[in-house]
Amino acid sequence: MAPPPLLRLDGVRLTFGGTPLLADVELGVLPGDRIALVGRNGSGKSTLLKIAAGTVEPDGGEVFRQPGATIRYLAQEPDFGDAPSVEAYVAAGLGPADDPYRVTRLIEGLGLRPDARPVDLSGGEARRAALARVLAPEPDIVLLDEPTNHLDLPTIEWLEEEVASIRSAVVIISHDRRFLEKTTRATVWLDRGRVRRIEEGFGSFEAWRDKVLEEEERDLQKLDRKIVREEHWLRYGVTARRTRNERRLAGLHQLRADRKNARRATGTVEMQVGDTRESGKLVIEAKAIEKAYGERVLVENFSTRIQRGDRVGFVGPNGAGKTTLLKMLIGEAEPDAGTVRLGTNLDLAFLDQKRASLRDDLPVSEALTDGRGDQVMVNGEPRHVAGYLKDFLFQPEQIRTPVGNLSGGERARLLLAKTLATPANVLVLDEPTNDLDMETLDLLQELIANYPGTVLLVSHDRDFLDRTVTSVISPEGNGRWIEYAGGYSDMAAQKRGAQAEARKAEKTAAKPTTTAPTARPAGQPSTKLSFKQKFALENLPKEIAKLEAAIAKAEAEMADPALFAKNPDRFSRLAKESEANRAALAKAEDEWLELEMLKAELEG
Repeated sequence: MAPPPLLRLDGVRLTFGGTPLLADVELGVLPGDRIALVGRNGSGKSTLLKIAAGTVEPDGGEVFRQPGATIRYLAQEPDFGDAPSVEAYVAAGLGPADDPYRVTRLIEGLGLRPDARPVDLSGGEARRAALARVLAPEPDIVLLDEPTNHLDLPTIEWLEEEVASIRSAVVIISHDRRFLEKTTRATVWLDRGRVRRIEEGFGSFEAWRDKVLEEEERDLQKLDRKIVREEHWLRYGVTARRTRNERRLAGLHQLRADRKNARRATGTVEMQVGDTRESGKLVIEAKAIEKAYGERVLVENFSTRIQRGDRVGFVGPNGAGKTTLLKMLIGEAEPDAGTVRLGTNLDLAFLDQKRASLRDDLPVSEALTDGRGDQVMVNGEPRHVAGYLKDFLFQPEQIRTPVGNLSGGERARLLLAKTLATPANVLVLDEPTNDLDMETLDLLQELIANYPGTVLLVSHDRDFLDRTVTSVISPEGNGRWIEYAGGYSDMAAQKRGAQAEARKAEKTAAKPTTTAPTARPAGQPSTKLSFKQKFALENLPKEIAKLEAAIAKAEAEMADPALFAKNPDRFSRLAKESEANRAALAKAEDEWLELEMLKAELEG
């Protein structure tokens, strides 16, 4: 027998004038649940979490919270009030029976100073302090709204482990696909005011969603054809029994009403980068550059060569020096030593994660054009701001809205629109994924992947990096930076391979040397792969292909929206098999990559 819900929303409705934001929404949270709450920007996800937390009252419906159950809510913008220190702010979230030691453990684990004043915290530090306050009491339910925003990769990985270890039920809104895949076991899709739920983590969601939307579109096309048939009957049909005809006419009116009230899926952002001249083949060449602030060395003896068409990612903990290194490479900061040479015909467009170029007091149209009229130049042609902003899902009535009144997702889309309207052959994107919904992220990924110019990308979104960049520059400590070929997963695999080789070398060096005449001289590495390694290298691609085919077959069957209702056991079995196959695939790919690297090294 299933345990009673900790939280239940039944028939919840909310309207901010016009079309309902939430219409008869139902949501249940059981003990131990791990739920991904997904949907487009503006669909009402944050509002739904606020209703669940009790900070917003719905227009109708019922909200049941189990008596005695504790709920903690992480808002997108933390409110520190008048807390004098981080420790005091975190401790204020504890209940009478909560363990105060968790405050100390979480503050230390998140790398915060307990005596730091909240007003002095950076965006990432403020996010970590808010997370500590929410997690410290070990509540029955944790509601997390974009928890990975402004966090660096080590903190995101720490949070993944923390979410996996706590007993609390968790509901998460996030644009970070990798984070959702690792932390959730059910997915709730909020779409056009209503919710649908599947009892599988986010990894199964997107294929299922696409299938649902395809079915909806077919149903609407059938409705359109039925209306055409009924209208044809109304005009040309034989007028037989009057009562029958009146009933059929009433049915036609109802069909028209249904068609009018049908809410299609929200449109997609239309993206293109402003055309400009082609840059020279060499974009940036850095030789032995260094940068230090006092005793702290941020960059030491770093060299790179970036050419037209390269897409380079920068990763690392907050404070490691990513922005400093990037500014030196694009000529905005001088290195203490070494040289940076920029190529010819470079036109840069810069997207700043702090949204500093957007003034809160300006209306959206003036923020886009910097107050220069009501037109923006896109690819050398003038476009009215209303039409251009429509490509980024802004409604005409929002043109005069002050920037300060926009949501985080809307501000992100506005800055993206402004950046992409700038003629450029080099895109410099500093955390572009913050606050963007996944559909917009997909389009941004496609734009970057097909961009003929050069992209320099700072991001903590592992999935986004994997889909976009051709190399990754990562800090190795003490000011050392290394460039790895491929995306984030490729970098991680190469690092694991290097660490494994280092451990192997240490063990070899620790063993006593043999005096047997047939033995290899001590310390001299093998010059060829072993039989076992050769066999694995030859057969792993076949195993990888089989696993990929099995995953594709399972996901194709799970994409049927009716499968879960008709055969939930089959759906669950397929999902578990797919998850096991994905883990085996990742392991096989890592093993193959390590063997390929070893083979290349042995062959010189």
